[in-house]
Amino acid sequence: MNSGAQPTVVLSGDDIHRALTRIAHEILERNKGAADVLLLGIPTRGVPLAARLGTRILAAEGRPDSDLDQLVGTIDVTMYRDDLRRNPTRALEPTRIPASGLQEKVVVLVDDVLYSGRTVRAALDAVSEIGRPRAVQLAVLVDRGHRELPIRADFIGKNLPTSREERVSVQLTELDGTDAVVLS
Repeated sequence: MNSGAQPTVVLSGDDIHRALTRIAHEILERNKGAADVLLLGIPTRGVPLAARLGTRILAAEGRPDSDLDQLVGTIDVTMYRDDLRRNPTRALEPTRIPASGLQEKVVVLVDDVLYSGRTVRAALDAVSEIGRPRAVQLAVLVDRGHRELPIRADFIGKNLPTSREERVSVQLTELDGTDAVVLS
């Protein structure tokens, strides 16, 4: 990577807002509403993205914000990763599944960046240990390519072809104080 290259903002806060609104409507359209949908955010940045999608879905369906806890959960995939020896471990995040569970639901896994596909594979393993959903779909803010596993996203905010040397950094207000996707 050229150390002199300046980072490039590829999605602004407004772009992220529009992408999430579009993804929320695509989820509703594909699943004919959200009655059986469960959004599961993958830590770290998939969790606030899932909450934002949930808020938009509830608004589109005219449901109260209090239904968010029934629509959105989290799933930590750390212990299901196949690269624990290579990557430094991080603190485990809580897995929170709504009381209605995920049996026969359409689970939408939500993450910030789809790259090799290994995080998603780990999430599929974690979901299968919890229960048996009717279907599993994947929503990502950025798909940067370079898959190592045969995994593709159903809902994508932005396709961003990258080289392996480039770094995609997603910044979210909830964690970073600003919304942006930066390529460096």
